Amino acid sequence: MGESVDTTLPGHLREPLLYGDKQNDVELQPTTAAAAYGAGATNFIKTCFNGLNALSGVGILSVPYALASGGWLSLILLFVIALATFYTGLLIQRCMDAKSDITTYPEVGELAFGRNGKIIVSVFMYVELYLVATGFLILEGDNLNNMFPNVEFELLGFMISGQAFFVIVVALVILPSVWLDNLSLLSYISASGVLGSAVIIGSVFWCGAFDGIGFQQKGTLINWKGISNSISLYAFCYCAHPVFPTLYTSMKNKRQFSNVLTFCFIICTFGYASMAVMGYAMFGSDIKSQITLNLPTGKISSLVAIYTTLVNPICKYALMTVPIVNAIKNRFPMNYNTKPLSMLISTTLLVSNVIVALAIPFFGSLMSLVGAFLSVTASIILPCVCYLKISGNYKRLRLETVIISGIILIGIVTAIVGTYVAIVEIVGQI
Repeated sequence: MGESVDTTLPGHLREPLLYGDKQNDVELQPTTAAAAYGAGATNFIKTCFNGLNALSGVGILSVPYALASGGWLSLILLFVIALATFYTGLLIQRCMDAKSDITTYPEVGELAFGRNGKIIVSVFMYVELYLVATGFLILEGDNLNNMFPNVEFELLGFMISGQAFFVIVVALVILPSVWLDNLSLLSYISASGVLGSAVIIGSVFWCGAFDGIGFQQKGTLINWKGISNSISLYAFCYCAHPVFPTLYTSMKNKRQFSNVLTFCFIICTFGYASMAVMGYAMFGSDIKSQITLNLPTGKISSLVAIYTTLVNPICKYALMTVPIVNAIKNRFPMNYNTKPLSMLISTTLLVSNVIVALAIPFFGSLMSLVGAFLSVTASIILPCVCYLKISGNYKRLRLETVIISGIILIGIVTAIVGTYVAIVEIVGQI
């Protein structure tokens, strides 16, 4: 129809993703900036493992609660969100193909909208990391309080609950790890996230099948009041998009990245769906925000699931907060970038996490807020907006443009409604 084509863009960006991926025609050469992320050093299997580790997280504990909130039919939304986030993961890849020296998610935002785009993407990334790190402390406090109930005492005229006490104890345990310069050991331990998720799923299944709980709960077919909460928690399960540029940059054969995403999303979605169905069938509407809080502490299978849940966040906390610490350090002149400054920033960040965890000790509601406001924005809305801007497809009416615009619109509505519901829920519990 005589539509204009921006010939300054690579051919793969001028071709709609839904009409066929042309990325195989593009030869990508890693640059010096990309090399800092180990460009071209990781094979297909290792990238799949890293992708699974990024996608499998504490969300596995809350999916039964998400299913209970929305009812059995809300499970369809899990698959819809998985499909949407898989597609936006491919869009991030295509954005990076537009400029070969892009290595991070904020740089995608910068390519699309300049410095403001980089700032917006960075803010969403760092706030999400901060709140997820806070969620780790709440999770630890909840599970330890469940294992060791009735730990309550008075200190300086203040009543300290068991949950608050364990949050502080865990923070003290974590403190030395945030002072480390070399986190390679922790990174190896935290990489057990894939195995940890598998162990938790297996333990919950064993608990239901062989430890007398059974899968007898019928549940509710649909609960419209809880649909928003379900969507937010499902979205939280797929909030790994800020990591995708690093995974893509690290691959030897970047043409296989779409296959990596396909494999990782299928495996993780199967795991999330399995856990959701098992948990809801085991405990019905009585399911708590973390399924480990429902498990009987006297059973070995339950203890395996709980201890696995406790170890991983302790190892991951420092890794989650390193990008925030580095971002703050970079705001200081080079001569101030010393070890004491780094320790001060790390400690202050941990203390602030503890304060937030004590003030808002509601894991389910906080993760629902993260999912609605941050995960939906960072994993669904921003990849779509950046792709339309970088590719120039927003100027042309195509099927892909219409579909992406629809995804953006639904994402915005979901983010607004989900954020409102989560905030109201948190305020109601305070």
